[in-house]
Amino acid sequence: MARKIAILGSTGSIGTQALDVAREHPESIEIYALTANNNVELLISQAREFVPEVVVVANEDKYEELKNALADLPIKVWAGKDAIEQVVTEDPIEMVLTAMVGYAGLAPTISAIKAGKAIALANKETLVVAGELITGLAVENKVPILPVDSEHSAIFQCLAGEHSPIEKILLTASGGPFRNYTAEQLSAATKCQALKHPNWSMGAKVTIDSASLMNKGFEMIEAVWLFDVAPDQVEVVIHPQSIIHSMVQFEDSSVIAQLGLPDMKLPIQYALTYPNRLKSSFDRLDFFKLGTMTFEKPDTSRFRNLDYAFEAIRTRGNMPCILNAANEVVVAAFLQDKTGFVEMSDIIETTMQKASFVKTPSYEDYVQTDMEARRIAAELIR
Repeated sequence: MARKIAILGSTGSIGTQALDVAREHPESIEIYALTANNNVELLISQAREFVPEVVVVANEDKYEELKNALADLPIKVWAGKDAIEQVVTEDPIEMVLTAMVGYAGLAPTISAIKAGKAIALANKETLVVAGELITGLAVENKVPILPVDSEHSAIFQCLAGEHSPIEKILLTASGGPFRNYTAEQLSAATKCQALKHPNWSMGAKVTIDSASLMNKGFEMIEAVWLFDVAPDQVEVVIHPQSIIHSMVQFEDSSVIAQLGLPDMKLPIQYALTYPNRLKSSFDRLDFFKLGTMTFEKPDTSRFRNLDYAFEAIRTRGNMPCILNAANEVVVAAFLQDKTGFVEMSDIIETTMQKASFVKTPSYEDYVQTDMEARRIAAELIR
């Protein structure tokens, strides 16, 4: 029996690769709903191929174009951000893949959890912004959260069948395109350089985050919530080859690692079809061609965002929400050539100092924090 799935963000990097997986396993995966923010052309193409029950475009200006293009098919067409929150509650849906970018993924994920849907989590910002709220809701509603990030999928796989306490999580990072840049070179780094990731093909936002190591900071915060560990139990390891996707060290000193070629379709498939491992056409790892694997400590004097992420999760409260909001603003500005690569970290640091701190935030506090931090960061850019 095929599992009915809603994909939030079907036109992005994770969403399109999830549909690749669905094509390969139609007997196990049925696409019930697709959503996109703006890319209505690709959404139309996807809808015509998979014929889901519902498609949603967040940009309401695109509604008529989407509706007219699908008028000959038995597909419900909805529009608006509220519609995305609504579609995840549809009864037949068994799992929601949250692949939307940034803070926008928070509200639909909350709706899906409250509706009792299993979550395949590709939107790390959801746990960065509101990890305590999300994990609490998941426990309350008896909803599993299955990680889709390659690193968290690796940790999840390393823990399969284990009942021993985690001593340490070794979270691997490629180091990004600027791993060997000097501080002087970083100050002149351009968006074109930052968008050339050495190993992974990702969307612009996460690629810039990868270059600044903010992505790894977010993944550290996500690991804290997903695997119930303290921040000091997560160690970031630079592994330029991106073959070991992450490792877990146990109290007896054993280290278990998950290895594979840099291909997001593997963790996507594992999450969508868990607990089964389905045969795939993915390329296999050839150790004889692999050669050397190397490991380094991250340099947080050049890549300060990683330290800011540790500071945020140690502080708790709404500080990770402040961190995320400031980062979303500065990354957008960097992509528009309105700020420099190094200046992004300066603005994030100042925003964390200036924004109002709330020790035990409610959902409404997160909403207010997000708006305040964005305003502060935007003013600093101007």
